[in-house]
Amino acid sequence: MARTELYPSWSVAEDAKQKTAQLSDAAVAEYTKLSQEAQAKTGKIELYSGKYYATCTFGGLMACGLTHWAVTPLDLVKCRRQVDSKLYSGNLQGWRTIIASDGFRGIYTGGSPTFFGYSVQGAAKYGFYEYFKKFYSDLAGPEAAYKNKTAIYLAGSASAEFIADIGLCPLEAVKVRMQTTLPPFATGTLDGINKIVKAEGVAGLYKGLYPLWARQIPYTMMKFASFETIVEMIYARLGGQKSDYTKGQQTGIAFTGGYLAGILCAIVSHPADVMVSKLNATRKPGEGGGAAISRIYKDIGFGGLWNGLPVRIVMIGTLTGLQWMIYDSFKIFMGLPSTGGAAPPAEAKA
Repeated sequence: MARTELYPSWSVAEDAKQKTAQLSDAAVAEYTKLSQEAQAKTGKIELYSGKYYATCTFGGLMACGLTHWAVTPLDLVKCRRQVDSKLYSGNLQGWRTIIASDGFRGIYTGGSPTFFGYSVQGAAKYGFYEYFKKFYSDLAGPEAAYKNKTAIYLAGSASAEFIADIGLCPLEAVKVRMQTTLPPFATGTLDGINKIVKAEGVAGLYKGLYPLWARQIPYTMMKFASFETIVEMIYARLGGQKSDYTKGQQTGIAFTGGYLAGILCAIVSHPADVMVSKLNATRKPGEGGGAAISRIYKDIGFGGLWNGLPVRIVMIGTLTGLQWMIYDSFKIFMGLPSTGGAAPPAEAKA
């Protein structure tokens, strides 16, 4: 046997490895304990029960609000460059300019309506997606639902996002105006809502709803359908059933599938994202939606619809990966199966 005292560097590395393994085991044990306690308090959650949909709704809230807030600095520069492509030469220059003018807090301009808006949207999006996916699957029947699963994912996610955007729209209007006006037109969420309602009525909070639907519904359809498909492909490539993999491995697969899905989401929804920013920032009082869109498109052209796409790909890829990881981690924590990669039903195998 080798005398480890003669190899101090090897001994230190081995000791560190052992301590890391011990910490990891302790963390897993604590996580398992907390998970069991949470499941004991809530009781058994039956799939597709009211408690199941409530759990998914809360998981969506956790997944979306905090992650969108975290990337506010990227979103801020992206929105301002969409409205005025000459304002900043790039992200770093934009952040330096904002910090020099408004301090570090300046790069989180619009952070509060972002957090509240996307918490509401995430809760409704994930909760209703689970509901509509089951609803449309039941309408189709097990065999037809499996054969047309992508159509089920698309229909379920579109229906969920339609509802979710009604909750998001007022807060998105405040966020975009705070981020695209210099200095920001409001100091926070309530101040922004009050100013818009006072100047334009409640309808002012929803003047960007149609463009928001145009951005978010294709985005969410791509987000959910591509995620489900990519995760299924990953498990098929790795071999075995999803249940063969540890909780950590399943959440890692969720992040990978989410990141790849996010890249596709960003590309599909970007022109509408630019239009939403432009409409909320430059739409004139009393101007019709169609007239405003025509005027903006005439000003920026087709190329202008793609301003800020590289930044948005990074932002949305990271966002989507983290959201799916958080959402599936919470489902697993509560004793529920993670999303995607399930084996086909017996009827479809025959």
